[in-house]
Amino acid sequence: MQPFFIGTYFPALGAEGTPSFLELLTHIVNEYKNENEKIQATAQQITDTIKAPPRVEHKVKFEGHYPSAPSILNAMKEYQDNDHGGYGVEPKFPHFSFLEWAIEHMLEGMVPEEFGNHIIKSIDHLLMGGVSDHARGGVHRYANDQKWTIPQFEKMLYDQAGLLKLLAKASLLYPSPLVFDSLIQTIDYLHNEMLSEKGYFFSAQDSDSEGIEGLYFTFTKDEVIDAIVSFEESLADETDKILKWFGITEEGNFERQLNVIRLDPGFQKEYFTPEGWNIVRKARQALMETRKMRIPPVTDNKGVASWNFMTLTALLDVIQYSKIESIRNSAHALFQESYQAVFDTFIKIDENGKTRIKTTTTRDKHVPLFEDYVFFSEYCFRAYELFADQNYLINAEQSMSFLYKEFYKENVFHTRATSHSDSEEYDNIHTTIFDHSYKSAFATYISLLRKWSIHFPEFKEHLESMKSSMENLTHLSLQNPLSFGETMRALTYPDLAYRKIEIPRSWKKNPHFNKFHVNFSNRFALIYHDQENEKWQICTQAE
Repeated sequence: MQPFFIGTYFPALGAEGTPSFLELLTHIVNEYKNENEKIQATAQQITDTIKAPPRVEHKVKFEGHYPSAPSILNAMKEYQDNDHGGYGVEPKFPHFSFLEWAIEHMLEGMVPEEFGNHIIKSIDHLLMGGVSDHARGGVHRYANDQKWTIPQFEKMLYDQAGLLKLLAKASLLYPSPLVFDSLIQTIDYLHNEMLSEKGYFFSAQDSDSEGIEGLYFTFTKDEVIDAIVSFEESLADETDKILKWFGITEEGNFERQLNVIRLDPGFQKEYFTPEGWNIVRKARQALMETRKMRIPPVTDNKGVASWNFMTLTALLDVIQYSKIESIRNSAHALFQESYQAVFDTFIKIDENGKTRIKTTTTRDKHVPLFEDYVFFSEYCFRAYELFADQNYLINAEQSMSFLYKEFYKENVFHTRATSHSDSEEYDNIHTTIFDHSYKSAFATYISLLRKWSIHFPEFKEHLESMKSSMENLTHLSLQNPLSFGETMRALTYPDLAYRKIEIPRSWKKNPHFNKFHVNFSNRFALIYHDQENEKWQICTQAE
């Protein structure tokens, strides 16, 4: 089975040069019947291209282990959108991994103020823009315009995880009500709309309702006014202010005189006050109450293992890094409600008595997939660091060893276990290295190996055997940093920057120690011991 046509999104009705899905299918059927020889040649060409491992055409010259964060941000300066935040023009993706990488280095004091201001501006405009769901919480797929106003309205579970991870760390240096509210609203959204009755997380929500793109999320000017007036009598006096702050107009900023809800950055000095933000919160609640009466978009209720593990990891990041107790408590409550259900849903014992990850709730049997085991490993490592449960560390180490043994062949990591290469009709290709719009499992795996090799010697051996792959990844990431944010998180720190902190497990019973968790960088590996003395130490790779 070989693909001969590749696309991403096609609407139900064609518009502006984009064919409808039915028109596309009709064209493909005609081509397949009348141009079969051409189709077969195209299919082979596509397959060969997909199967070819990434190669470096031109190497980037630099000194040292890997360029520093300031060097990379300086090289990207010409691509900054100084008016609206982010980089480049439309469509604009949030680039959560890239922004998280930048925030981590800002927390280390490694980023000059000029570039740090732009990162904060990018987060601000992302959260103020229509790509954020102001009424319910969470984030849409991406923005179709440079100002972040008009989103592609679909909501993906993994994007919510990326948002939580970013904002949890950003809140440490940018204590904005916009950040705090986005955290609590997104957790609330996951709990109320994305949590199944069985306790795992759904995978996505559609962009259409009643057959119309964005209808559920958008409002006419009159609908906004009605929502405000009917919500609270005192809020009615603030109608003009709300319409101005949210950029609501009679003609709208979307189709059919509809308005995508956003906060106009031009008035932030007015609404970033205690009184102003109270009005913003009430206006959002009013719009949500009105939305509850509408027909919502369809929710894709399947569970995807890797996305669920990403979400659990993101909740752990919020628990560790948020200094606001109510936000921490909400994240912890959602984690407690979901983590066992996620484990029971996706961790299964096969017919040979071996533990396997079930990749989706829609298939009882599936071959082992690389990203499932990577994101499960990441989750286990993070859970061990926060809860000191030794079983998590054992599961993480075993999963990492399984990944190297089962997925690595001929200097390439494959999307499914190599022992299952011939078990599907499609080729077993190399795992993706990009994270332009989706976090790279391969980069996450490298990151885990580098951090935890300070404790597990065999991880160093794995890294040594992957030198050529990592060199390719280094140069590819430097040629397009926005599409390799997770790779930069994996490669930027030199080996000696990683630290192993060995501490007594008994300290976990001390609430003062748990509050200190917020100060541990992502490059610190926490290891707990049960020795009678309360000895603790910090080790480097050299030791």
